[in-house]
Amino acid sequence: MRKILSAHILLATAAFAVVLAGCETTDTSNGLKTRSNTQTGALIGAVAGAAAGALSNKKGEQARKNAVLGAGIGALAGAGVGAYMDRQNKDLRAKLEGHGVYITRQGDNIVLNMPGDVTFSSGSADLNAGFMPVLNDVATILNQYPSTYIDVVGYADSQGSDAYNLDLSNRRANAVAGYLVGQKVKAERIYVAGMGEANPIATNATPEGRAQNRRVEITLRPVE
Repeated sequence: MRKILSAHILLATAAFAVVLAGCETTDTSNGLKTRSNTQTGALIGAVAGAAAGALSNKKGEQARKNAVLGAGIGALAGAGVGAYMDRQNKDLRAKLEGHGVYITRQGDNIVLNMPGDVTFSSGSADLNAGFMPVLNDVATILNQYPSTYIDVVGYADSQGSDAYNLDLSNRRANAVAGYLVGQKVKAERIYVAGMGEANPIATNATPEGRAQNRRVEITLRPVE
C-alpha cells in the first residue's frame, strides 16, 4: 500500500493501531465503517493529518480488502495501477473543473478537498443543496473506477470545543459518505473518520480561513 506519510505519523500509527481497531463501529443506517468519537478522540488527535486509511492496522486493511473483493471489485496489479489512477485523475479533473473541489495527486493516491464554503455552513453537518450535483459527479467517476478504496475524512474549524468539533467533523464525513452510497457507490469501499480541528490548511482567525478548514477530504487509493 503506497502512502506518503512522515516518519512521526508512521510511528504514531503503529503505536495506536491495536487500540484503534477495537474502537471501530459500523453505522447501521448505511453500513459505513467509522470510528467511535468517544473512544478515539484523543488518539486520532495524536496522529492528526494522517488519512483514515493510515489509522488502520494491517489486519484491518486486509479485512477491508476482503470485503471489497467479496463485493465483486477486482484488485489492480503492476503497471496497471498507475495507469488506472491516471485515468481516474484525468476524468475527475474534467468532471469537477470550476466546481470548487481541489484535486491533488499524491503518488498513486488522489485527494479531493471539498472546502466548507461550498459543502457545509458553519456548525452544520447538512450538505448544502448546491453541492449535491457536484457529489453526483464525484459518484459517477467513483462508480466508473471501482477498484479504489475511498477514505472520507472530515475536518472542522476552531469554533467550539474540541469534543464538539470532533463529533461535527465525523458527522460531516458521514454525510458525504452516506450521500455517495445513495448514488450507488459501494459501502464496502468506504471508510469514514473525523479529525476535528486537526490539520488546518488555513488560518482560523478569518471567516475565509475557517471555511477552508471546515472541509471533507476524500482520498482514493488503489485496491492492490
